[in-house]
Amino acid sequence: MALLQTIDLKRYFGETRAVDNVSLSIEEGEFVSLVGPNGAGKTSLINVISARLDAESGKVLFRGDDITRASVTERVRLGIARSFQIVNLFDDLSTFDNVALAIFSREGKTAHLNALAHRDHAVITEADGILGQFGLASKRDETARDLAQGERKLLDVALAYALRPKLLFLDEPTSGVSTRDKSQIMDTIASVVRGEGITAVIVEHDMDVVFKYSDRIVVMAQGAILAQGTPDEIRQNDQVAMTLLGTSGPGAFTRKE
Repeated sequence: MALLQTIDLKRYFGETRAVDNVSLSIEEGEFVSLVGPNGAGKTSLINVISARLDAESGKVLFRGDDITRASVTERVRLGIARSFQIVNLFDDLSTFDNVALAIFSREGKTAHLNALAHRDHAVITEADGILGQFGLASKRDETARDLAQGERKLLDVALAYALRPKLLFLDEPTSGVSTRDKSQIMDTIASVVRGEGITAVIVEHDMDVVFKYSDRIVVMAQGAILAQGTPDEIRQNDQVAMTLLGTSGPGAFTRKE
């Protein structure tokens, strides 16, 4: 049984077919990249799956159960979490407090979160452990707004990870950072999700990143799935190369633009 399955999922914005009858299966333990040109429907699909947008028709199944009408909170409790292209942090709080608040949110403790975090030894231990996993231990007491862009990206993923998801969606975790930082960010993310056995779906434009880290690549265009397969299969797909690069033929994905 697939961990996640969408069946004929649809979401339109007027005449724009953002998600156009998408049927997709994600297997447990996979690292899947979701790629496509701007406006292909990648983020819209994630938004529907994570309940940030309602589906007009179709179904979302998680571990075989129909969650199409489940709320964001219900899906998080089931084990679906996400990070965002534009990081979603508490900028005036420390790196530690951001993670601690995510842990308290997961546990349903909503009163006086900041004060409680510094007296709860289990939360302190877990939050510090997560910061260590994401290479942010040395930034523990810095406010989120003072972090470098790459560190902010990692902290945003760390907050989603603190919810202890079974399925983690990552929306462009390397956007806006240097090539060197991209490798560091992706090495860290891949180490954590693979080490913990988390299923991950990443929206990404950098095809070098996609080919390096993915078990499977799903290509979208105009709200629909154009192709899917292993990195080698997608690299050899002329239709995908034409859609993403405007050119095709041997070596299309390795040519300098």
